[in-house]
Amino acid sequence: MNTKLIWVAKHSLAIALSIMFIAPVAFLLLTSVMSDRQALTSSYWPSSWHLENYSDVFARTPIPRYLLNTVLYAGLATVFMLISSVPAAYALAKLRWRGRGVALVVIVCMMMIPPQVTTVPLYLMWANYGLTGTLWPLVLPMLFGDAFSIFLLRQFLVTIPGEYLDSARVDGCGEWRTLLRVVLPMARPGIAAAALFQFFYAWNDYYGPLLYTSENENNWTLSLGLASFRTLHHVQWNLVSAATILALVPVVALFFFAQRAFVQGVTLTGVKG
Repeated sequence: MNTKLIWVAKHSLAIALSIMFIAPVAFLLLTSVMSDRQALTSSYWPSSWHLENYSDVFARTPIPRYLLNTVLYAGLATVFMLISSVPAAYALAKLRWRGRGVALVVIVCMMMIPPQVTTVPLYLMWANYGLTGTLWPLVLPMLFGDAFSIFLLRQFLVTIPGEYLDSARVDGCGEWRTLLRVVLPMARPGIAAAALFQFFYAWNDYYGPLLYTSENENNWTLSLGLASFRTLHHVQWNLVSAATILALVPVVALFFFAQRAFVQGVTLTGVKG
């Protein structure tokens, strides 16, 4: 008994933080299986279980279409970001060229610019190309790099010893081959961390889809669809909670399987500047 109390005392802060994070999710899960009358009342445990709330969500809202749009948006944005940001981060971390420090400062400054500042000119540009109402204005910019991802990847690539790259160059590898054959295998944790950051950002993005796809429901994402669902069913919090749980499940599962690489990547990016 004393051993258990000592263990609880040693881990009291971690236990308290865990309860703080788990309690809202548990409340949301329990609300999702309550009746409409019981939801958001003083009773926190379902008096009767209504698993049909989940089927009602599918019946009232095109959740599969929203899910597909979200996966396309998050997946393409992540792939395009990696294609453009990994070479840029490699150039900033491992290549010597004039203006490299200035370029890094510019990238850091770009991280500080609120997206609302560039909203109007970007929207007018995409409108002239006829791409408003689609997800392409949110996906195509990733082909030109993402400031945060470039900075994060650069911080990780700096930690890779230069001797490995020098050995590859001595063996006749060019910079592209060195990047693909040597750097990428060693940088998997950092790449995984950057990819998950971008994927989660796109998955939860509400402002972008609202700006570009609000006029076309066929291209709505889960975040936009949930917001409209909450507006339409604002008194049926059990259905709103069920829809929210359905949106949470994919990202929780993804993080569960990729958490080791994610944590390792985030940890190592701060080792060396």
